[in-house]
This record gives sequence, structure tokens and C-alpha cells, in this order.
Amino acid sequence: MKILFTKSLDKEKVSEKLGTDFSVDFVEVINTEFIKTKAFDLKNNSLIFTSVNGVKAFFENGFSPNENFTKPKNYNKIYVVGSQTKKELRQHNFGTFKLCKNANELSNFITENSVNECFLHFCGNIALDILDEKLPLQNISYKKIPVYKTALLYPKIDEKYQAIVFFSPSGVRSFAKFNNLDGIKIFSIGKTTTSELEKLTDNKIITSSKNTLADILNLILKDTSTGSV
Repeated sequence: MKILFTKSLDKEKVSEKLGTDFSVDFVEVINTEFIKTKAFDLKNNSLIFTSVNGVKAFFENGFSPNENFTKPKNYNKIYVVGSQTKKELRQHNFGTFKLCKNANELSNFITENSVNECFLHFCGNIALDILDEKLPLQNISYKKIPVYKTALLYPKIDEKYQAIVFFSPSGVRSFAKFNNLDGIKIFSIGKTTTSELEKLTDNKIITSSKNTLADILNLILKDTSTGSV
């Protein structure tokens, strides 16, 4: 089975996990670049991170949350989407107040539990508008702080693949500009990526609920073992 991952990954590790029944290729469909932003006092704002790149760019720009909850005046609660985002925060020795699987789940949690907080969302320049659309409607203070920019690379793929793996909505848009998905098995990390795919195809989309590479590889193995490919 020939499978294309729309992201550069460690080919040896992926091939080792999937086994000899798979031929794997990788293509970059987006490029990210950090935006230089002068760090400012976070005061007692709550912080939102919805991507690993958002976390990396945040610390690259010299920001530093205050996690000392014994001094609540300037304490920063940290809300994140995705276990990889949480893991990246741990790499910088910071914990997470709330972890959600996707932006919709985070939006619902905030509107039900955190309406009196002020939120700063450290994100990319083309971040989805789910939070931006929903939180202000509930009179919740919310502001996007773009700390990285994403460029869509729009690759043209001539090779034929039986399955393609997608990792982000922007990656879907980039790939779909010059390539169609007809007759191809589709794997997706996360509901927001799947929602973007559903705008483009009626194909069955197999979605990872854990938003991790390990989970998507397990789904590929499980799906092919049932003989559905």
C-alpha cells in the first residue's frame, strides 16, 4: 500500500511502525515562520495555545507565564488544544490548566466555566476563527496574538497513492488546490482537519481522536488489517 503523509516525518520510524506492507512518502504542504513580537506583561490574562508552533514561537519571543498560583493577581491559566501542544509546554516546564481535543471543545468549556477571564490566544496568522467567533458573542474578552505565519505551498503530486494522511486544515487547503482526493483513503488528525476535508470530498475520513502521530499510525494498521483498503 502506498501512503502519502502531508508532513515531513522520520521515515525510518514510520516504516518500522507500519511494516513492510506499506510504502511511505512525505511532502511538505505548508511552511511556518515565527513572527518577531515584543514580549509584554501578561498580567492575569489566561493564555490559549492551539498548536505546537504557537508554544514554540511564544517562548522564542521571550514571553513567560506566571504559574505561581499563590499570587493570584498575575496568575496565568493555560488552556491548550491537543496533547502535542501540552507536551511542548512541558518541554518549557509549564503545566496546563485545561486540555481540549479541538477548538470547539475549548470554546464550549470556556463559555461554560470561564466567562470572567480575559484570554490571549498565541497562534498563527491563519488560525481558525472558531474561538474568535464564539467567545466575543458571550462577552468574553478574547484577543489573537499572531506569533507565527503559515504559508501554503500548493504542491502538485503526480504519483498515485492509495491513502493520504492530513495534519491540519491549512495543510488540507494547500494540498487540495492542485490535487483531488477521488478514490483515495483519507486519514486525518483531529476533528478540525476532518471538517476541512469534508468540504472537499465525500470519501470516508478516518479521524484520530488523540491528535497524535502514534494514534494515526495505529488507525492505519487497524483499518488495513480489516481488509477495508
